[in-house]
Amino acid sequence: MKEKQQTIAKPVLISGTGLHTGKDVTLSFKPAPINFGYKFKRIDIENSPLIDADVDYVMDTSRGTTLELNGIKVSTVEHVLAAIFGLGIDNILIELDCPETPILDGSSKPIVEALLEAGIVEQDAEKEYHEIKSNITFSDPEKKVEMVIIPSKEFKLSVLIDYELKVLNTQFASLNKLEDFQSEIAPCRTFVFLHELEYLLSNNLIKGGDLSNAIVFVNRVMSKEELSRLANLFHKPSVEVLAEGILNNVDLYFNNEPARHKLLDVIGDLALIGKRIKGHVIVSRPGHSSNVEFAKLIKKQIKLDMASKKDTPLFDVNKPPLFDINKIRELLPHRPPFLLVDKILEMTDTYVIGLKNVTMNEDFFVGHFPNEPVMPGVLQVEAMAQTGGIMALSSVPDPENYATYFMKIDNVRFRSKVVPGDTLIFRLDLLTPIRRGLCNMKGVAYVGTKVVMEAEMLAQIIKVK
Repeated sequence: MKEKQQTIAKPVLISGTGLHTGKDVTLSFKPAPINFGYKFKRIDIENSPLIDADVDYVMDTSRGTTLELNGIKVSTVEHVLAAIFGLGIDNILIELDCPETPILDGSSKPIVEALLEAGIVEQDAEKEYHEIKSNITFSDPEKKVEMVIIPSKEFKLSVLIDYELKVLNTQFASLNKLEDFQSEIAPCRTFVFLHELEYLLSNNLIKGGDLSNAIVFVNRVMSKEELSRLANLFHKPSVEVLAEGILNNVDLYFNNEPARHKLLDVIGDLALIGKRIKGHVIVSRPGHSSNVEFAKLIKKQIKLDMASKKDTPLFDVNKPPLFDINKIRELLPHRPPFLLVDKILEMTDTYVIGLKNVTMNEDFFVGHFPNEPVMPGVLQVEAMAQTGGIMALSSVPDPENYATYFMKIDNVRFRSKVVPGDTLIFRLDLLTPIRRGLCNMKGVAYVGTKVVMEAEMLAQIIKVK
C-alpha cells in the first residue's frame, strides 16, 4: 500500500528558553493541509510572516541552523525539524513568538512527546519520496568531513564522529528504520566541551544555556579551585568531573549519545531538503555547515532528476502566447539575427517555457552546413539562455535597465540534431531562488517528444543604465 501524508490531529504548545537569546518562547504546532510541508510563522512580528523550512533560506550555521527570509529569522531549528521528520509528519505549521526555538533539554524528546500528545493522522494524499539513483558526495578536507548518500530502498543514516580527544574520540551511530527515531535518537542531547562553554557563557553568547541542557566534556584535569569557580559560573552548589571526563550535570542515556545527537542534527538539517528521500546517508565528522551544504547538493540533484523526467511541454497552438516577439524585444536587448526566441508560452516564479521556430532562412545555415543544415549547438544554448533571461528580467520592475550575462554553463548535452522545420521548445526551471542577481537554472530543449539538448546555466542580472 502507498504511504499517506501525515499531519497532527490538533494544535499543541510547548514552551522554553532560547539557547542563544535567553528569551522565553512558545512553539505552537498546528495541523496543515496536504503538500504544505514545514513552515515557521513568526507571530511576534506584524503580519506574522511565514518562512519555509528550506535549505535555500539557511543564512547561518555558526551555533545552530538559522533560516532567514526578507530579513525575518528563525534560529536553532534543527531539533524541531528532526522531531517532525523523525515522526513521519509531512505537513505542519510551527508558530513561535521569538526569533529562536527553545533549547528545552538539548534534545528532540520534549518536542516528540508534544507532537505525539497532539496525535498524528493520515491525509488524503500519497507521501512523496525521491529515490537516490547514484552516489552524491560532499567533502571538506580542512574539517576532515566526508559525506555520501548511496542508493537504498529505505532512508538510513550512519554517522561517525571523532574529536581526536581521549574524553571523546571515535563514536559511531546508525538509524536503519525511521520508526526507531523516537526511542533511539530523539532523547539524545547536545554536547559541548568545557572550554567552549566557558567562553560562550563569559561572552554572554548562550544566554539560555545551563548545565541541564547539554552534556559537558572536560578534556583536562581540573583543580578544586577551578571546579569551585565553574560552580559559581554555572550557578550550582558544586560540580564534579566523572571518571570519563564528563561534568556531573547529566547521566548518559547511551554510551554513544554524542554520535546519536550528531545523527539527530543531520536529520534536522536534511529535513530542509523539502522532500523525503530513499537513500543511505553516511557521514563522517558532520556539523551544521557541512550538513547544509550536503543538503543543498541533494536538493539540486533532485531538481535535476525531476526536470529530466518532465513530459514534453504541451501547448495550444491556437492560444495567444504569453509574450509575442514584440514583448520579447521589450525585455531582451538582443536583435536579429541574434534574437533567438519567438514566443514565451508559459512563465511562473519558478519556470519558463519558450519557443523557437527554426527555418531555412536562418543566417547560420548558409555555412553550417551548406549540404546538411544543422543548427549550431552554441546557438541552441544561446536560445535557451535568452528564454531564461526573459524570466530573470521579469523579476525586476524596470527590465529595460538590466541585462543578463553568462557566468557558468555546466552539464551541456546534445541529444539530437536540430534542423530546418523543427520547432524548439525550451523549459527552464530555477534550481535556487534568484538572489543577489544570480539566476541558476536547469534547461531542457525539445523537438516534438524528443529531448534534443539540456544544460545547467548560471547568469547574473546586472543594471546597465
